[in-house]
Amino acid sequence: VFFFNKGVDPVDGLTRENWVEANRVFAEAERDRERRGEPSLIAMLSNAYYDVLDDDGDGTVDVDELKTMMKAFDVPQEAAYTFFEKADTDKSGKLERQELVHLFRKFWMEPYDPQWDGVYAYKY
Repeated sequence: VFFFNKGVDPVDGLTRENWVEANRVFAEAERDRERRGEPSLIAMLSNAYYDVLDDDGDGTVDVDELKTMMKAFDVPQEAAYTFFEKADTDKSGKLERQELVHLFRKFWMEPYDPQWDGVYAYKY
């Protein structure tokens, strides 16, 4: 559902040329959902990742659990440390659900910023 709502055709995929436009349209649709009080697709995706990552079921995600996501995306697991440092905004040493939602929202909704390359695995 998430990628379909991003404009990705389930059969033919999305051409690189249309990716930027799809993100712009998606961001505007997310803003509209917020204004209407509807659930965020970004939050739904982030929460799905969170549920998978919280391997021990303690309600938080640690660096070792985050490495699972890096491995799934074929990104060096060392990237988990950079991602974790930026995502753990309260510096508790554990990621709470809302911290991951916030970071995913930043990725999908804000303009590209090269200082975040290590967080979003662009440099790997």
